[in-house]
This record gives sequence, C-alpha cells and structure tokens, in this order.
Amino acid sequence: MVSVVVCGLSPCYDKCIKGAGPNEEEIFLKLSKRIGLIASIAAVGLTLAACGNNNKNAGSAKTTKYSAALVTDGGGVDDKSFNQSGWEGLEAWGKKNGLKKGVGGYNYAQSNSDADFTPNINKLIQAKYQTIFGIGYKLESAIKNAAKANPKTNFVIIDDVIPAKNVASVTFKDNEGAFLAGVAAAKTTKTKKVGFIGGVHSAVIDRFEAGFRQGVAAVDKNISVDVKYANDFSKPDVGQALANAMFNNDEDVIYQAAGGTGAGVFSAAKNQIKKKKVWVIGVDQDQTAEGQYKGGNLTLTSTVKGVGTAMEKLADDAKDGKFPGGKTTVYGLKEKGVSLTKGNLSAAAWKSVQDYQKKIIDGSLKVAEKPSQLNKK
Repeated sequence: MVSVVVCGLSPCYDKCIKGAGPNEEEIFLKLSKRIGLIASIAAVGLTLAACGNNNKNAGSAKTTKYSAALVTDGGGVDDKSFNQSGWEGLEAWGKKNGLKKGVGGYNYAQSNSDADFTPNINKLIQAKYQTIFGIGYKLESAIKNAAKANPKTNFVIIDDVIPAKNVASVTFKDNEGAFLAGVAAAKTTKTKKVGFIGGVHSAVIDRFEAGFRQGVAAVDKNISVDVKYANDFSKPDVGQALANAMFNNDEDVIYQAAGGTGAGVFSAAKNQIKKKKVWVIGVDQDQTAEGQYKGGNLTLTSTVKGVGTAMEKLADDAKDGKFPGGKTTVYGLKEKGVSLTKGNLSAAAWKSVQDYQKKIIDGSLKVAEKPSQLNKK
C-alpha cells in the first residue's frame, strides 16, 4: 500500500496506478483524500527518491573526492628545493580537483627530524588520506612499515624503491641532469676549479656527484672538481662554510645538491661577489631567484627535477583508480623528468649542453650513477 501511495502522488502516477488492482486503487483514492495537501507535498518528496531510478541523470550531482598528503624529509615545503617541488605539485593537483587544504583534501606533514617520519605518516593514516607520499629516500623504512600495516592505503616513495602492492616507487636519473650541470660549469669556469657540495652521502646524491664530475671531465679533464658533503640537508650554515672555503680556494663555480643546506651556498656566493665573479648551480627547482643580488644574478643554471609533476600524475592516477602499486617509474632526460635551465649560460655553453643532452637521450652517451664507476674509466 505504501508503494502505491508514494508513486501515485507523483508524475509517475499513471505508471504505478495502472498496474494496481481495484482494491489497491480504491485504497489509494481514499487515503490521498485523507492525507491532504501537506502530506501530499511530503509524499512528492519521497516520490522523487522512489521513482528516481527512472531518471537517467540520477546521481549525476554526486562527486567522488579523493584525498592525498605528503610527509617531508626534514626540509620544509618552503625549502626552495626538493620538498617545495613536491608540495607545489600536490597543491596544484588539489586545486585542479577543487579540493581544499586539510582533511578530506590535500595536505602535508612537516618533519623536523627523522624521528618525525613515522608519527607524521600515522597521523595522515588516522586522518584517512587515501594516498600518502614520502618525499625522499630517508622515508623508505617508515613508508615500508606503514604500507605493510595498512594494505588499503596507497603509498608513494620518492627517490627509492619499495616492492609492495600498495606502494608506487618513483626515481629520477639525477645523474643525467647533473652531467649537463658539469658541462655548464666546465664551459663557464675561468680558474679551472669547480666545486660540488652534497647533502648526505646516499645513492641519490651519488648520482648527482657522479654525473657532475663526468660532465666536467667530458669538456676538460684538466678542470679539478672539489667534492664536499655537509652530512645534512637542512643546515645552511654548514653549506655556507663549505662554500666559503671553496671560493677562497679559487673555485668559481659550485654545484650544490644539498636541499635546504644549499641556501648557505648562495649566501656565501653573495658575499664573494663583492670581490670576484662566482657562480652557483641550483638544484631540484629553478633557483634563479636565490641568486639575485643588487646589480645582478649569480645563479648560473639549475638542474630541475620533476618531483611535483610526478606527484600530480600519481595523485590523478590514484583518484582515477589506476594507482600503479608495486611498480617503479623512472624519470630521466628522455622522459622529461630532469632538465637543465638556460639560466645565465653563455650561448656557447648552452649549445654544448644541448649537444650532450641529445647524446644522452639517443643512448650514445651513458652517464655513471656512482662515483666509483668514474674511477674505473
């Protein structure tokens, strides 16, 4: 009886009542008179839901939202380097999908030390973010453990590989971009002395060092490359001290792959520029702005790493039900995952960079991934 009343007071009355028996129709007519206008209005509301299956557009107003967040590796989302690139990519994804920063949308958890990794990941899991990104190889262990304990959550590790069904791994051929930085440095130095400052010894920074040294040697084997490590990605004061020593040793171009520590290299260069011409090569993002000083700019060029681009694509894939769990995606020059900016390079230096880039992309030039591989050549 209820189904007859609900449908009978709606536009689908004829369809419903024609299929009813005589007794049901009589009940319906009596009951509709008794209910009155107010009850009829309420019944119409119920009718829209009950007869909604006949509307092909039913449910079209519903939108499926997807949430994602990242955990930094010790540097902030404003480090003008690795973490910032990742955050900008996730932020762009969130805005593109009409999401807001916060639970249910997109967000980040700041790690001030390695001890913050696991608590930050757990915090995001508890907030029910559907995909969680670990920015940097240092989060490998924490992401691996979290993925094992939370098989229904998607995880992404940047700059490392975790063989798990709910983890997508992303690595970059940093050595290829660094090779081009080496070519740029070799084509620019006047003293035939250049420097490399790394953050922490690791497979990732090994790629930067190896590529840079190989690129310099490809242009001129007589150019010396001074290599130093800060043993930290977030100590600008250490970066500044190391750079000062290099500049005082007549090294006039320094490539820094040191995250937030690299800010100190720019500071040292700005102090030196008052006395002599020096250059800094940026990393991960176009760091032209970091080299700005009154009267000029000392950022020679920058190796750009598409962390943000990779994150945006993975977040889209996850939202669309195509999360590449268990797979590793590698980005190099050919995949446009790494690149070198023109920056303040001379026309001759830029042409040389482009020539070497073509050789790397077509496979005629292989770039070392470890410094030890250079010693064997």
